[in-house]
Amino acid sequence: MNWDRIKKVLLNKYVIATLVFLVVIVFIDDYSLRVSSRLGRQVDERHAEEQRLAEAIVQDSINAAEISSSLDAKEHYGRENYYMKRSNEDIFVIK
Repeated sequence: MNWDRIKKVLLNKYVIATLVFLVVIVFIDDYSLRVSSRLGRQVDERHAEEQRLAEAIVQDSINAAEISSSLDAKEHYGRENYYMKRSNEDIFVIK
């Protein structure tokens, strides 16, 4: 190709305006593509966290229903989570 022709095309006012517009959109603007992609990733992470928390709520609801219905389940829960003991027992916690 002829370098004069390339130079003429690159110095065209429409090409320059398009390049400036692209630079502004990609890098400079408050809603640039970089910011939009970062926000999109954050939204995806929040949806994953929401799904995980919804599953945890369901599991906790099942556990709460089980604990409220059985005295043995209450005792088991208290022993495991709060290290409760009977009066004639000793508890050793090994981590």
